[in-house]
Amino acid sequence: MSNDKLRIMQISAETLRFIREHARDDVRTLALQAKKYPQVDMAVAVTQIAGRQTAEAKLPTWAGVADVRYPKHLSMEQCSSEATARYKATLVEGDTLVDLTGGFGIDCSFFSRRFRSSVYVERQEELCELARHNFPLLGLDIQVHHADGVSYLETMQPVDCIYLDPARRDGHGGKTVAISDCEPNLCLLEDRLVQQAKTVLVKLSPMLDLSLALKELKHVAEAHVVTLHHECKELLLLLRREASSDEVKIHCEQLLPSGESRHFVFTQEQERTADCPLAAEVEEYLYEPNASILKAGAYRSLTQAYPVKKLHPSSHLYTSASSVPDFPGRCFKVKAMSSFGKKELKSFLQGLEKANLTIRNFPSSVADLRKRLKLKEGGDDYLFATTLADGSKVLVHCHKL
Repeated sequence: MSNDKLRIMQISAETLRFIREHARDDVRTLALQAKKYPQVDMAVAVTQIAGRQTAEAKLPTWAGVADVRYPKHLSMEQCSSEATARYKATLVEGDTLVDLTGGFGIDCSFFSRRFRSSVYVERQEELCELARHNFPLLGLDIQVHHADGVSYLETMQPVDCIYLDPARRDGHGGKTVAISDCEPNLCLLEDRLVQQAKTVLVKLSPMLDLSLALKELKHVAEAHVVTLHHECKELLLLLRREASSDEVKIHCEQLLPSGESRHFVFTQEQERTADCPLAAEVEEYLYEPNASILKAGAYRSLTQAYPVKKLHPSSHLYTSASSVPDFPGRCFKVKAMSSFGKKELKSFLQGLEKANLTIRNFPSSVADLRKRLKLKEGGDDYLFATTLADGSKVLVHCHKL
């Protein structure tokens, strides 16, 4: 094991004391004070303090265990949140699980509670050592293997479930949009994966193209698009040997702070064939779909599941005369609407100094439009700049419900 790995696992009493005493301090300031504390391994201390501060918001269960050790910033940034890990764990269960891309171990830790036997595989030795240290502290009995996931796949025995989270950047650090550009290449591994497991769960970046993924893979049974804090966080694919990617159910999940979720399910065929009524005007209520629905592309299907009309085929905003409180997204009460004529716009904006501004199918950026309207950001007022079915450009003033 390298010296750096040993430093994280064998922290001195002085450094542990410093970590406890400075748990709430700014890590950037602490990093500049190393000379003041010669008995403290400041690099390790800063890593642990920063890791715990991140975990308090992202991984509250782990943060509640005093002796958990944390990896460097990149691994903390890339690991799943506790909320999304809990959701993924509801999708699979059985006797045996293998996580081929263990990482910091968050997903594996939640999966393991739904399986009798769990195996964590990771090619970074430091992360394996952290897993060996942390899992017992969390009351988890998980086998840890320091190995390359693809190599492990070739020699492992069949299991009930395989989980993997392919790396999502190309060799130059750019973000990928195709599964074939991820590492490992899921397209090349798919047949082997479904031979070795009854169910394969794959976590992909929300940056990836879902439609392209469903074309590239042959055995997709379900797709799950997961939103947390109004941001699309994960694209999940469930693969099964007997499944065909011809008619995949796409689950749009909005995870709420309460622990509940808003759920919408559709298929690409339903989306293609759905009637989509367009509104002749903006009515009493306005709706903006949540990020998972926008990512999944359930634009037409929404009008069949809810009593709403679309403002324009490309605007992705909806309206209704009566309130639809269970709409999967943000709901607004319309106060006023204006064209972009100079006189009408001046009257419309009178007394309005700041607002939350959103553009949908509108030929301007938020920054440029905010500058033009001379509005500060924030407050309780919401403005939507968009295009109606007749092609007219409008500004809609709303209050959030």
